[in-house]
Amino acid sequence: MQTSTAVSSADQPAPTHRYHTFPSGNPARCNASVALERKLELCECMLDIASAMFNVSGRELRSPCRSTLEVSRVRQLAMYVCHVTLGLNMTDIGAGFGRDRTTVLHGCQVVEDMRDDSEFDPIVSSFEQIAAAAFRFRQVGV
Repeated sequence: MQTSTAVSSADQPAPTHRYHTFPSGNPARCNASVALERKLELCECMLDIASAMFNVSGRELRSPCRSTLEVSRVRQLAMYVCHVTLGLNMTDIGAGFGRDRTTVLHGCQVVEDMRDDSEFDPIVSSFEQIAAAAFRFRQVGV
């Protein structure tokens, strides 16, 4: 009688890396999922910073409904800083802010046009500096 030395898969320990939790089993897809999650987290943090800096409710900034001009401007500014300072693309910012990528594009264009105002530009610059300092180790390319 010959004994089998094969070990069944049930006897083997589960993998210890994070990829085993994804149903696809594809590490590349898992890395993309983790990267998207990270980008969404950056957007959430940016909303929190914008809320604190400009004394606007975080709930209003995250609301999918139309907002007052003041709230919309703060949201547009946060989107702009996510794009320019953190290097996120419009689609990812849209997902993070609960908006469409074209809405993000419009918001970035509005802020860029408003930078010609000598009173508004220092506000944008300050916000960019704060974001750069807060996220210097979490930027997309790093």
